[in-house]
Amino acid sequence: MLKRTVKKVLVTGATGQIGSELVVALREKYGKNNVVAAGHKKKPGKELLESGPFEYLDVTKEESFQSTVKEYEVDAVYHLASLLSAAGEENPQLAWKINMGGLHNVLETSRKYGVVQVFWPSSIAVFGPGAPRVNVPQNTVLAPRTMYGLTKVAGELLCNYYFLKFGLDVRSARYPGVVSSETPPGGGTTDYAVEMFYEALKKKRYTCFVREDTMLPMIYISDCIKAALDLMAADSSKLKARASYNVAAMSFSAGALAAEIKKHIPGFTCEYKPDFRQKIADSWPISIDDSLARREWGWTPTYDLAAMTKDMITKLSEKFRA
Repeated sequence: MLKRTVKKVLVTGATGQIGSELVVALREKYGKNNVVAAGHKKKPGKELLESGPFEYLDVTKEESFQSTVKEYEVDAVYHLASLLSAAGEENPQLAWKINMGGLHNVLETSRKYGVVQVFWPSSIAVFGPGAPRVNVPQNTVLAPRTMYGLTKVAGELLCNYYFLKFGLDVRSARYPGVVSSETPPGGGTTDYAVEMFYEALKKKRYTCFVREDTMLPMIYISDCIKAALDLMAADSSKLKARASYNVAAMSFSAGALAAEIKKHIPGFTCEYKPDFRQKIADSWPISIDDSLARREWGWTPTYDLAAMTKDMITKLSEKFRA
């Protein structure tokens, strides 16, 4: 049972790919002064900074996080701060510190100070070579080979523990690769999809770090935000997958994305030079079974590859002109 209704919201990792747009959506829902955006080092954009409160916050510092929650009387936390897959392989110790240390601080602080809800995104990185690659089910072996994936599996278990042990209303979605126009790529394996749009518009050419036939599940940022808001608004009694829900939108190969972009930018060319990220991509599924999310909280994506490509090119074109 919820202790109180949500009135004040804190978003960590607010300057990142998901956070920068989630904050905007939450401020529209709760009011601009009721959503606190928090980032660590990256300078926030003008809209993020001027549309409501902003705090510089290191989620690995427990006392600092607690003081922020108390100062703003936070009711809900959307904890997005993390080190992503490719960056995590370059510095696995830091990935563990940020991803696990930060999550533990969020959950423990939320338990102590009566936070109503916590949203924490998991990832398809939880799946490793032992899981089915096609239509990977909600419940399957989770044996990732990256530190990022390892922290996501451990994070899912930790979130479930806090729900079972303390009754903390933690909710989570296993996101596929996220494509967005608001922020540049930030160290993920699926970032090639975002980079391709940027380079297509700037230079009409791109060198892709995965093979042309590399197919991965993806989600457009609008659907990514929708999933978080829909899940957090769902009836708690109907949610069975407290650890994390599979969420899917579309799957496409790097070559298919390049071909779709070329429909809008005819002179665009793409060559393929796989690097260490190819091995990571090959360990992930190519499609996801998200039937449980659709059944229990009505998840339905809006964007497919064609619609996403058109919207991305429109938004980025406007951004570059500005």
